[in-house]
Order: sequence, then structure tokens, then C-alpha cells
Amino acid sequence: MGRDKDLGLACCDAQPEFDTFILMECWLRANYRVMLLGMVLPAALLVMGGIAAAGALSASMPIRVAGWVQVGVAMLLCAILIWNARLPRLAFQEGHLLVYLRAAEPIRVPVQYVECFFLGQAPSEMKLRSGRNVEVQTVVVRLAESATQWEHCDVKPALGSWCDGYITIHGTWCEPLTIQRVNQLNRRLAEVHRQQKSDT
Repeated sequence: MGRDKDLGLACCDAQPEFDTFILMECWLRANYRVMLLGMVLPAALLVMGGIAAAGALSASMPIRVAGWVQVGVAMLLCAILIWNARLPRLAFQEGHLLVYLRAAEPIRVPVQYVECFFLGQAPSEMKLRSGRNVEVQTVVVRLAESATQWEHCDVKPALGSWCDGYITIHGTWCEPLTIQRVNQLNRRLAEVHRQQKSDT
């Protein structure tokens, strides 16, 4: 318990693969603030659609029906955002590092191939007025050279990149990144590696 408290980790039941419900250990959480900002537009659509559906704008049936359709779409968007907010960026489960850099389904990397985590910087998709890309803080996962099957993976560019055995996660889409946080990840990784060696 003391180790988990120090590391700031928690077990999450957010598992997109419906054939298993085994708990996973969150190693790096998503940025909840960005997710909440993303809900502003769906929430506004929900309110406006509710007003139209209630007949407050017009008693016309087509307008009320359009209002109900808008409510349904807004609720679907809110549900998708809430679901994505529950998913971490990195997690550990059954000897695998789970990397969430695309759709809900994670990319599973055997944790023995994970060598370390470190802070970095990378250009994001946001641009300055000068046309230059905004630099964002990142957390980088270095994989072993022997993990040739994990050298490259297709991911969402907005969330990060994965090439040459390095997984880069943009700080915009995860919890605040600090040296202390990355050191915690490395300590936990070392614990997992030691546990695997003792089990063999």
C-alpha cells in the first residue's frame, strides 16, 4: 500500500476489451482538464437541443424532433468523452505495458522490453502565428533493441508517436509531467522487472 501511495498509482477497471475484466494498474493518467474542455460544446448542444425538444422555441413538431436528435447526438458525444477520460495513457496488466495512443484498445508491450522512461520535448500539432509548431513536454518510453516487433506502431499523431523503439506521449494529453513523476515510473518499472526475475 505504501508503494502505491508513493507512486500515485491506482487500479483502474477501464478496460475496452470486453472479454476480460482483470484490473489494470494505471501508470500515467489522461489529462482530465482537456477532456472537460472538450465537453463544453456537447454540453451546449445538449442544452439547446433540450430547449428545442421541449417546445420552448417553437411548437412545430419538426423543430422539436430536431431538438431530440440534437440531444441524442450530444449525449453520445458526452459519453464518448467520459469513456476516453477514464482510460489512462499508460497502464500495467499481466506482464504488459498498455499504451493508449490510438482508439480505446491499447497496444500491449511485454514489460520486459521496456527499459526506462524519461522526459523530453517534441513539436505538437498546434502552431504559432509564425507557423512553427508549439513545443510540448513529453514522456518517452525506451524499448529494448531486441524488441524489433515493437520498433514501430501506428498511433494518433495528436497523442504522440512511436518509431525506432521510442514511444513518445505528448504532455498535452496526459497528467502533468515532472522529473519526480518520471522517476516514480522508473522505480515502479524496476520493481516489476525484479519481480519477473524472482518468478523465473
